[in-house]
This record gives sequence, structure tokens and C-alpha cells, in this order.
Amino acid sequence: MTSGPHIPAPPVSACGTGAPEPAAPRAGHREWTALGVLMLPLLFVSMDVSILFYALPAIGADLEPGSTQQLWILDMYGFVLAGLLITMGALGDRIGRRTVLITGTVLFAAASVAAAYAQSPGALIAARALLGVGGACLMPSTLALVRNLFHDPRQRSRAVALWTTVMATGISVGPVVSGALLEHFWWGAVFLVNLPAMALLLVLAPLLLPESRTPAEGRFDILSAVLSLAALLPLIHGIKELAKHGYQPLPTLGITAGFALGFVFLRRQARLVHPVVDLALLRRRAFGGSILVNLLAMAATVGFAAFFSQYVQSVLGKSPFEAAMWSLVPSLGVMVAAPAGGALVRRFDRGYVMGGGFLVSAAGFLSLTRIGTESPLWMTLAGSAVYAGGLVSAMTLANELALGAAPPERAGSAAAVLESGQELGGALGMALLGSVGAAVYGRGMSSPVPAVPDAARETLSGAVSVARQLPYQLRETVLLAAFRAFTHSMNMAAAGAAVAMAGAAVLSVALLRGTGSVPADGAGSGARTEEKRRPR
Repeated sequence: MTSGPHIPAPPVSACGTGAPEPAAPRAGHREWTALGVLMLPLLFVSMDVSILFYALPAIGADLEPGSTQQLWILDMYGFVLAGLLITMGALGDRIGRRTVLITGTVLFAAASVAAAYAQSPGALIAARALLGVGGACLMPSTLALVRNLFHDPRQRSRAVALWTTVMATGISVGPVVSGALLEHFWWGAVFLVNLPAMALLLVLAPLLLPESRTPAEGRFDILSAVLSLAALLPLIHGIKELAKHGYQPLPTLGITAGFALGFVFLRRQARLVHPVVDLALLRRRAFGGSILVNLLAMAATVGFAAFFSQYVQSVLGKSPFEAAMWSLVPSLGVMVAAPAGGALVRRFDRGYVMGGGFLVSAAGFLSLTRIGTESPLWMTLAGSAVYAGGLVSAMTLANELALGAAPPERAGSAAAVLESGQELGGALGMALLGSVGAAVYGRGMSSPVPAVPDAARETLSGAVSVARQLPYQLRETVLLAAFRAFTHSMNMAAAGAAVAMAGAAVLSVALLRGTGSVPADGAGSGARTEEKRRPR
């Protein structure tokens, strides 16, 4: 008995009718225009992480803050931003991501004005804290709305690639914008530059962005919000303090308290019927694995960034503005690599493509272990472009995979957890690579110039300051020794970053191989997402 060719049965739909599942709706011009609107807050929130790097001397001359106040002026924004991301992401899921975005826009604009016209260090620190609150509203909302705007996996991949590129570009552009503004205006201009973008966002967001929320089930757990803030703030602050000053009892106690409160937070989430963070989502390989490799990626790039800027300014003798402009060159590698990663993942397994991206990044870092005090600038820029391109292409795929693994009703909290992991990774990178660099630098300065003060043995900036007060011949000896010691410390930091990237490559293949990019619509808790769209 013969039979015809086998015809596979159509996949059974969720309703059990046997009809094939409908394809995910594709985004049109309206959604892509809305994505452009979302890039406005993302760019300026990212810029504010680094925009004070060159403005601090002018602020110091005007407001005369103490050394501790200067540190808080720099760090307060990042601390509050990191501490509130989880809370604001979960809140956006409940009351509406667009609502939280618009609220954050108003707060960010008001805080920018307050910071620009601050009359005391305390007022500026408070304004920076309010900027952090606004930024915490904006960042997870932008990524969550990308999840709700783009349901087609391929389109969402391109949208997330743009999101990741804009975020990285904002951090790089911040010092350039700061340097350009400070050549013509007073230091408050670095905050007022936010206002036109925030005003445009307030006009366009209600017109172009759909409101999306999860219908509230149970009360929002305020204690969980307090615990997440109380855990992340001392943890990140303690890590950064140890990176700057070495072992001290108070930062160590803060880190211990942060881990303890984090454990209490996770235990509470496991017991709640409607948690702020869905632990089942964290246990998914696609989501938890993406957070882990992103953490390593941010540790490498943030931990190495401080070495790059000091090397270009102090060792190569570039002005702050010149150094900031040269720091944009590696962004060219990002612009090429991010789309390439998206194209490769359509033909090859995502885990292998991400692993390849991290290995390219490791190769870039390894090339920087060969940099010396006499090396031409193009060698440093080429190595930086390679590591940045490979790293951001892999991070883009990780972001897209994590976002696709999260059900739409958890888009805000999922984006917030992803970004919190990146903030924690950045702090760890500063601590670990900074400690390696400090140890190598101190050892390099111990024998060539035994008579110099301790300040010259601790940091490159300390050596430069000490050298200015010495006779010419001794000054040249101290500077040459300091430049060599610092360059060697940068080489070792690059080696550490390469090891982190190799580890991320292994984890990508081990954890993310075969995960694909299938959206998790309807997965998870089974909650539904309300989405109000204006007619096209």
C-alpha cells in the first residue's frame, strides 16, 4: 500500500482550533518614529552619567565644595539611578510605561534647572539626586516601550540595537558636549542642554507613544521597593569607594549590608503572590544568562574607561576636549558591529554569535596590553574600536534576547533588572580593574624613584602634581616613571578585561546556545497587557 507525501499538520493554536498561530504584527512608520522619540531621553540620561567629568573644576571654583562633596556631586546621580531602576520599572508596568516616562521627563527637566542654578554644593547634590529619580523613570520605560512597540522579533532586534548604540554613544558624547559648552558658557549649561530635548519629548510622547500597562493585581509592595533601594545603594557605593580608596571598614560594611538586604529582597519576592521582580523570569536561561553576560561586559568597558581617558590626557598629553573627541573614534566600531551582529544571528545560533562578539572584544583588549608610552595614538584607538564593536554587538543581542524572553506584562520590571545588572557590573569593573591597576602602578613606582612623596606612588594625577614642584631633572624622572607604571597598569587592566570577555564568551555558548529569540508573549504569569493605541 502506497501513500502520498507526508503533509505535517498545522500547529495547534492556543485556542485549540488547529488554526496556525498568526504572525507577530510588524511595526510601521508610526512605531519607528516613536522609537526615535524614545531615543531622546535615553541619550540625555546616558550623557548625564559622564557630562560632569570636565565641568567639575569650574563647579569647584564657583561653589567651593569639599572633597567629599565633590565625590557626591559626581556620584549621586548614578547611585539614585541604580537604586530606583527596579522600583520604577515595576511601577511602570502597573500604572503605565508612558505615564512613568512623562513623569520622569518632568522631573528630569526640573532637576536640570535646579542643578544649573544651584547656589551651594548641597543644593547641587540634591538636584543630582532628583536627576537620578527622573533618569530611573526614563531608562526602563524606554526599553519597555520598545518591547511593546515591536512585536516582530527581527524588527525588535534592530530597535534594541539602536537602543544599545544610543546608550553607549550618550556616555561617550557626554564629555564632548561638556567640553564644547564650557568653552563658551558657564558650568550650568551642561544641565540646561537637557531642556530642549525634554520639552520635545513632552510634546511628542502623548502623540506617538502608546500607553501600555498590566492591569493591577494586588497592591504594589512598597516594602519591596524600599528593600531594592536599600540593597543597591550601599552595595554600589561601597564597591566604588573600595575602588577609589582601597580597603576601608565603612564601604566594606556597606557591601555586606547590601548583600544581606538583597537576600531579604529576593526571599520576599519568592513569597509574594505579585512580586516586584519575577524570580521565575530570572531562572530562564535567556533572561538570567543575558543579565550575567551583560554584567561582565559592563565590568570590562566601565572598568577600562578610566585608564583610557587618563592615558590619552596625561601620558599622550592631549587636552580634556581633545581626549573627549578622540574617545568618540571607538564608536565607529560600534556602528559597524551592532548591525553585523543582527545579520549574523539570522543565520547562526545566537549563543555562538554572542560568544564570537565577546571574543572579538577580548582580542581588542589583548591588543591594548601591547600599548607603551611611545605607542602612536592610532594603535590605542584601533584596539578600542575592536573591543567596543565586539562588546556592543554582543550586548545588543543579549538585550534583545532578555527583552524577548520577558512577557509584555513584565516589560518594565524586566528592563529595570537588566539595567540594574549593568549598573552593578560597571561598579564591579571599576573596583576590580581599578584595584589591579592601582596595585601594578604602585609596584612600578616603588623602585625607580624611592625619594618621591607617597602621593606620587598612589595615582598618576598625584605623580603629575608632585612633579610640578620638583627640579627639572627630577621632575622628568618622576614623570617618566609614572607614565611607564601607569601604562603597565593599563596593560594589566586590559588583560583583566580580556579575561572577563573570554568568560562572557564561554557563558554565552553554555547558557544561551539554542535559546533563539522567540517572544514570550503570554508566557510567565499569564497576566495580560492593556495597550491603548491611537488609530494610524
